[in-house]
Amino acid sequence: MTESRHALIIANERYADQGLKKLKAPAQDAAALERVLRDPQIGDFEVEVVHNASADLMRRRIQGFFNDRSRADTLLLHFSCHGLKSESGELYFAASDTEPPLLAATAVASQFVRGCMSGTRAGRTVLFLDCCYGGAFSRGSSSVRASGEVNVLESFAKDEPVSGRGWAVITASDSMEYAFEGDHLAENSAPRPSVFTHAVVEGLETGEADLDVDGKVSLDDLYEYVYRHVREQNPHQTPKKAAELHGELHLAHSRRGRIKIVAIPSPPSLQAAMNSDDVLTRQGAVMELRRRLRHTELPVAEGARQHLEEVARNDIQQIADLASDVLSEIRLTPSPDHLDFGLIPKGSTPRKRSVTMHGPLLARHCVAQPTQSWLRVDPTGSGLEVHVDTAAEGHLSGDIVLKGVADESVIHVEAVVGPAHEPGGGPSDGSTRTTHGSDGKRDTAIVEPPRIPPPPKTPPPTTAHQTRTDQSSTSRRAPALAGVALALAVTAVVTLVLALQAAVVAVMERGDDGVYGNVEDNVSEHGALTPLTVCLIAGAVALVVGAFARHDLGARREQYTRQAASGTHTLTSIAKGLAIPALILAVLAGITYLVGSPHW
Repeated sequence: MTESRHALIIANERYADQGLKKLKAPAQDAAALERVLRDPQIGDFEVEVVHNASADLMRRRIQGFFNDRSRADTLLLHFSCHGLKSESGELYFAASDTEPPLLAATAVASQFVRGCMSGTRAGRTVLFLDCCYGGAFSRGSSSVRASGEVNVLESFAKDEPVSGRGWAVITASDSMEYAFEGDHLAENSAPRPSVFTHAVVEGLETGEADLDVDGKVSLDDLYEYVYRHVREQNPHQTPKKAAELHGELHLAHSRRGRIKIVAIPSPPSLQAAMNSDDVLTRQGAVMELRRRLRHTELPVAEGARQHLEEVARNDIQQIADLASDVLSEIRLTPSPDHLDFGLIPKGSTPRKRSVTMHGPLLARHCVAQPTQSWLRVDPTGSGLEVHVDTAAEGHLSGDIVLKGVADESVIHVEAVVGPAHEPGGGPSDGSTRTTHGSDGKRDTAIVEPPRIPPPPKTPPPTTAHQTRTDQSSTSRRAPALAGVALALAVTAVVTLVLALQAAVVAVMERGDDGVYGNVEDNVSEHGALTPLTVCLIAGAVALVVGAFARHDLGARREQYTRQAASGTHTLTSIAKGLAIPALILAVLAGITYLVGSPHW
């Protein structure tokens, strides 16, 4: 059974009765709320708006909205209008033709709405009430004409939901408060959204209502966000909520930043190893964190990631580099990262293109946020499926932004939507037309169909093949430089060993010569200075080449595979570990020779 989401927005700001003050917010409320609910990247609702309708039309649309639904449907009904209380204490929603003395006949009773909600077969129903409940406004008056208390939530929160179904009601204010439009309600004030609906729209549109940062805006998230926002704007207005739901109801996708996972800290023994004074112990702790980083339970892996980031920031260079190498394993690596659908007929359904996410579970756990409304993304077990909406012609170009716990990546998507082919013929097919000339003979001519001008010329998109060709040389640059750095570092170590061996022999011969010996002659004879000089040069160049390899890797990260990046980090780390000690020993040996040779 396919899930569907439907919304009905009822917005009334004009009233025939002179006693009902004209409202300024509903028109703007309806337009803004329709935009975010309809957006496929936010609410993905099918939205209908009923504007300044009569009571009879409102009842027809409301009952029709709840009829013929299935268990998989989610329904959202939003009222932005006056709320009126009858003498018996019943709540009514004002229509354009409402007459306050005849509420039962000319307004929509809350019990009617409640009955439609109770009778629908839809699995989830949500009601938003952005109404004033204290009474109607007098023309020219900025105060509410009090008519006693009406408890709005009690008008709806009476029935337990049927198993597998649920309902929720969120009101802009409680029973004795007015749902404010901005700061005031003066007759000459400019139209502005109501405080309540503005908070709903803003929370959904910006993603700030995603309080737990899980990539989705639940009903509870939205209520908490709206409550805080409304109370900050107007302390005299208090939104209320009543709900009977089985499970969590997600109202929208979040456009907020990276997702958040509640981490499970590493065991105390591992944390103690991370803080040890022994370098080898801390190195072993990093390797254990690497194992936990690949855990199939995301909270465990996230705890390891946070500890590794702490090590990468605070430990000595050797351990910090090792932690950074481990963290590189959870970079978001979609494959491919460029999708070209080519030419697609308008209105057709192109086949879906698959994108595979590589690495451990934490590296594959991300939120996909398309930057264009024509892009469609569906998660799969191994990654994503992408397809495009072909409703409009032209060259389409957009991105899918992937946001993980600590990394971002982009999948670029392109397509060209052309005119649909006519049945039975191609775009170049001609037709024949028979005419009669002046001599009475029939002439048959080929009539060419009108040519549809091509889309505006744009620079040709870079295809995946061209991208691979252009990157083939640069994708090997960093590993190659890292290999050169390692070779130079090994050369430095070997020449240092040769220099020290020659120096030891020279010193021993100098001792045998007694008072007539000269250490400079012995060193020169055995050639100790040449390998020492080579060691210094090779070690220094190894460090420079290794640094350049790391810089190129960071500057062109998107051009390297995870294996290439990991190999580069490993080779440069080994090269650094060999070159630095060799340079230090070579410098000390040189200083010793320069200082001590005159006295030998």
